[in-house]
Amino acid sequence: MRAARLISLVLLLQARETMTAAELARELEVSERTVYRDVLALSAAGVPVYADRGRAGGYRLLGGYRTRLTGLTRDEAEALFLAGLPGPAGEMGLADAVAAAELKVLAALPPPLRDAPARTGQRFHLDVPGWFREAAPPPWLTDLARAVWRDRVVELRYRRGEHEVTRAVQPYGLVLKGGLWYLVGRVGDSTRTYRVDRVTGVEVGGETFDRDGDFDLGRHWRERAEAFLRQMLPGRITLRVGPAGLRLLRHILDAPFVYDEAVAAAEGPDERGWTVLRLPVESVEVAYHQVLRLGPEAVVLDPPELRDLVADATRRWAELYARP
Repeated sequence: MRAARLISLVLLLQARETMTAAELARELEVSERTVYRDVLALSAAGVPVYADRGRAGGYRLLGGYRTRLTGLTRDEAEALFLAGLPGPAGEMGLADAVAAAELKVLAALPPPLRDAPARTGQRFHLDVPGWFREAAPPPWLTDLARAVWRDRVVELRYRRGEHEVTRAVQPYGLVLKGGLWYLVGRVGDSTRTYRVDRVTGVEVGGETFDRDGDFDLGRHWRERAEAFLRQMLPGRITLRVGPAGLRLLRHILDAPFVYDEAVAAAEGPDERGWTVLRLPVESVEVAYHQVLRLGPEAVVLDPPELRDLVADATRRWAELYARP
C-alpha cells in the first residue's frame, strides 16, 4: 500500500513539476503529515525530492529526475500496448504520437518485459469499424481532433438532409461508436452531437473556449444514446412469450434496456411457462418483422392491427406448407 503511494507521489511530481503538501495530500487521499513522512522516505531512498519555501513553493524533483517503469507486471505491460488502439488514433492523426509513446514505454521497461508489444500483437487485434462500411476515416476528423485537443472554437459546415447549415461549435469530444465518429460540442447553451461523416467543412479559428469542468463525455454519451433509442420507440405491443421465445427475444431487440425492463415488469410465467411482456417498438411494421422471427414461440395480444398482420402471415405460411 505504501509502496504504491510513494510511486504515485513521484509520478505526480513528474507530471506537475511542483506541488504543495496540501495538494499532494488531496490527490493521494492522505493527511499532510503522511506526505511529510513519505517525502522523507523517498529522500532516504535516493529520490531527489526537494522543498521550495515561500508563497509559490512546494515539493519538486531535482534536475528533471524521471523514474523508470519498474514494478510493472507482465499483464500491466501488455495491457499498455493493447490500449494504444492504433486504428482510431491513426484516424485522428495521432499515429506518430502513439508510436513515439510506445517506443518510450518500451525503452523504459525492464528487459524481461520488452517482448510485451510482440506478444500483444500476436494475440489481439481490435477491428473497430463495423461491417459493410467504408474503411477510410471521415475527411475532417483530423482537424476536429486537433480542435478538441486545443479547445479551439470551430466553424462547422454540416449536411442536414438536403440542406447545409453552419454553426460555431465548441468541440468537447469525439466518440467512436459502431465504426462511426461523432462530435459532441456546445452551441450556445446546448450540447449537440454531429456525425463526422456528414461534416462538409471545418474552419479552426484562433478563439479558445473554457470547458465546463463538470462535463463528463462518457456519461453524457451514455445518457444521450439511451435517450435517442427511447425516442425511436414510441409504440407499445403486448406479447405472450414461451420460454424458448423469451431466450430468443434478447437477440432480436435492438436496445438491451428494452429486454431488461420488459422482463422486470412481466406478468408470469404461467403454468405452461409463458410470460406476458409489454415492449416499446419503433412501429407496428418493425414489430411485425421482429415478432415473425419468434415463430410459434410468441402470441400477439395487442395491438389488434399487429395481431391481424401476424395472423395473416401465419395463414399464408400454412397454405405454402400444405402444398405438396
